[in-house]
Amino acid sequence: MQIGMVGLGRMGANMTERLIGGGHEVVVYDRSTQAVQRAVTTGARGAASLEELVGALAGARRAVWVMVPAGAPTDQTITALGQLLHAGDVVIDGGNSKYTDSLRHAQALREVEIGFCDAGTSGGIWGLKEGYCLMVGGAVEDVSFVEPVFRTLAPPDGYLHTGPVGSGHFSKMVHNGIEYGLLQAYAEGFAILEKAPFTYDLGGLAKLWNHGSVVRSWLLELAELAFQDDPGLEHIRGYVDDSGEGRWTVEAAIAQAVAAPVITASLFARFASRDPDAFSAKVIAALRNQFGGHPVKTEPA
Repeated sequence: MQIGMVGLGRMGANMTERLIGGGHEVVVYDRSTQAVQRAVTTGARGAASLEELVGALAGARRAVWVMVPAGAPTDQTITALGQLLHAGDVVIDGGNSKYTDSLRHAQALREVEIGFCDAGTSGGIWGLKEGYCLMVGGAVEDVSFVEPVFRTLAPPDGYLHTGPVGSGHFSKMVHNGIEYGLLQAYAEGFAILEKAPFTYDLGGLAKLWNHGSVVRSWLLELAELAFQDDPGLEHIRGYVDDSGEGRWTVEAAIAQAVAAPVITASLFARFASRDPDAFSAKVIAALRNQFGGHPVKTEPA
């Protein structure tokens, strides 16, 4: 089928290429003309504006996939598409939007009879080759219309219609919250191994554990690759960002009175990674010195 793709970052560009490889016609737009030109070399049809992209889509019913950063960029793009598309068309948000934003977008588009799907998308830079795991919320008639696109992007059994609008991004939010906890567990385990009284081949252990171990996973396969590239991770800065989903998962857990200590602690660990000399750590060191005479390191004068 024919579809518009707005946003050609790493995910959007790779998804475009996978769709073209699956026989779909993709019209693309990005603020970067270079990104549009790169997509054209893979077989996409380029557009210089949202207006041009919508105008290039044919048929009585059209579909546009939005793959831009969550928040204001997604708000602005969907608002503009709501003014350019007509009744019966469908907008898909495949970014990491908060599910409450998706509910708001769906309501605004519904007022002009445009459909909306929120597609929680997982797969990262590996999605082009392996496929994307898709958690899709939306009305049955809208999801069914765009389903050929979902089935091309996803690997076998990698796509699910999760329910009404909002359910796709809510499930992706929780998915990423779980990811936070898994990453933190692996990180702590390898940190203990790195400080152990034995010299371990950490990449070798990661590889070993992916053969029959109960902790085997794709993340552990990626750990093996990371240790192969840089055994001591000497070229990696220990700063860990967060894109929002972990915070939203913790907020949802609090709102629903669900205990989520692992996900919460992993989020706070990310915050701690951004302050190499946290004031809170200084307070602890000072107090330990006061009550126990424990030595403290002081800043040079």
